[in-house]
Amino acid sequence: MKLLTPQKSVPTHIISGFLGAGKTTLLNSLLAQKPKGEVWAVLMNEFGQIGVDQNLLPQTEGYAVKELLGGCLCCSSQLPMQIALSRLLSETQPDRLFIEPTGLGHPAQLLEQLTEPHWQSQIQMRALVTVVDGSRLHEQEWVKQNLYADQLKAAQIVVISHAEHMQAVDEQALQQLQQEYLAYAQTWLKPTLGQLQLVEIDLPYQGIQRKIQPLIQIQKKYSNESALPEIKQLPYHYVETAQGYSVAGWKFSKRWQFDFYDLLDLLCEQQQWLRIKGIFNTNQGWKSFNFNPNQFNYQSAPENVDNRIEVIVQTERDWALFETQLLACRIDTETD
Repeated sequence: MKLLTPQKSVPTHIISGFLGAGKTTLLNSLLAQKPKGEVWAVLMNEFGQIGVDQNLLPQTEGYAVKELLGGCLCCSSQLPMQIALSRLLSETQPDRLFIEPTGLGHPAQLLEQLTEPHWQSQIQMRALVTVVDGSRLHEQEWVKQNLYADQLKAAQIVVISHAEHMQAVDEQALQQLQQEYLAYAQTWLKPTLGQLQLVEIDLPYQGIQRKIQPLIQIQKKYSNESALPEIKQLPYHYVETAQGYSVAGWKFSKRWQFDFYDLLDLLCEQQQWLRIKGIFNTNQGWKSFNFNPNQFNYQSAPENVDNRIEVIVQTERDWALFETQLLACRIDTETD
């Protein structure tokens, strides 16, 4: 059957969040605000093979709900997602679209797919929303997971769910979390009983520019006219810019080992930064670093998939010098 091409650019919202954060509750609240005469569509993704969440959404006329089961539409093959989305758009011609990825998904990867030129004439991306369970903010083993952090970093709007169940320790943790992500210039909302007005999240998507490139010292091997190779493996460095802030990061193989005290000295000597976070394989074991201007925290950490560091600044920085100093802390003899 030939699919029809949508005749309009559909406002599209991604509602992300960790497992059990309250995405579907929020989504129901938003869907209830549909004007009469409009058709709203929802594309849901569940990691397992049995769909449940679809049955929790409106089943009445004016709503079109489609589930994509098995795997994650954020990071698995793009083809199933592209087919499902194309069919949903062409068959229902919606006035508004909501996408709810699995709680185990990386929304930044999904957003990267949906902002490609292919989709720009069909969908109009709105601000990416990440839902956070406010009643669990005091659980450090929960909020310190890499996936949790990835979802927060991708968010333009952070919605705090279950606010009515938050304790004093949760409120304190929320303030710390907002301070930690200050450089990402996000909007934080705390609706009561999951009730949020659509107008509060119906904002244009503001993209983050990100360049993943070879290490700066490796780039010097290329002439000014030659294109840098596409990065598919470690090591590499990247720079993200948004709202006047820059986040520079590096990732190295987990087999690289660094001198702990040289690394600590280097990080403590940095000036005019807003945030430094990293995890390294050192001669003192795996260590994590979590620096803000008021507190320098470092501690032992479990083995990570790689060595990594991010530095958030609001001023120009000589990243080549920092990278040279960082690599000088390496003590192993392997070359990969």
